[in-house]
Amino acid sequence: MNSTTISIPSHDGRQFDAYLSLPPTGHGPGLVIIQEIWGVNDHIKAVADQYAMDGYVVLAPDVFWRQEANVNLKYDESDTQKAFQLMTNLDEAKAVADLVSTVKALRARPEVSSKVGSIGFCMGGRLSYQLAASAAVDAAVCYYGGGIQNHLDKAPAVQGPILFHYAALDGYIPATAVANVKKAFEGRSNAQFHVYEDVDHGFNCWGRPMYQQRAAALARGRTLAWLSEQLV
Repeated sequence: MNSTTISIPSHDGRQFDAYLSLPPTGHGPGLVIIQEIWGVNDHIKAVADQYAMDGYVVLAPDVFWRQEANVNLKYDESDTQKAFQLMTNLDEAKAVADLVSTVKALRARPEVSSKVGSIGFCMGGRLSYQLAASAAVDAAVCYYGGGIQNHLDKAPAVQGPILFHYAALDGYIPATAVANVKKAFEGRSNAQFHVYEDVDHGFNCWGRPMYQQRAAALARGRTLAWLSEQLV
């Protein structure tokens, strides 16, 4: 892969890192990949590379840099405990501001030939939703975004296209939460929802036991088809 780590200027005059992965052609639409609680780890970098191979110019920013730079955690018990602590201590307003800075940096890159979208997983799904509400991206994808149901006051601000993926057996996001998010977008043509039966939270991550190949492939295919329509 043609990948590297770059520095991005924050809104408050500092710098943070992001993993940049370029497509084989060297140019394409822009895509921000927003990490889970384990940081920009090997899995998230691999996901970024996947989308780069599909023709996107991908940036995966370090969301936790204000607490600890370049977090790269495994899925074992000790690292997961640390990951949850980092999520608990995250200043989400500053994190969203950093993501807006990431989008600006991505749009400014000469390799980006058209629009810019975001894809977030778990905590990143919630941040992708909030990024959409900030109107910084042209389209947003939210994989099992935990806590979106607690930020539905921002739903009217989401004017661009948004795609939600949920797991029917999600132990962190109950069916009532999914129903509330759907209700917040009821009657609006910009939101699309998919719920995957018989799978749990985190079904897209092949490094975790809840990975489910069929659901992951289906969600990825739907995401790619949707992005191909939105980021032109």
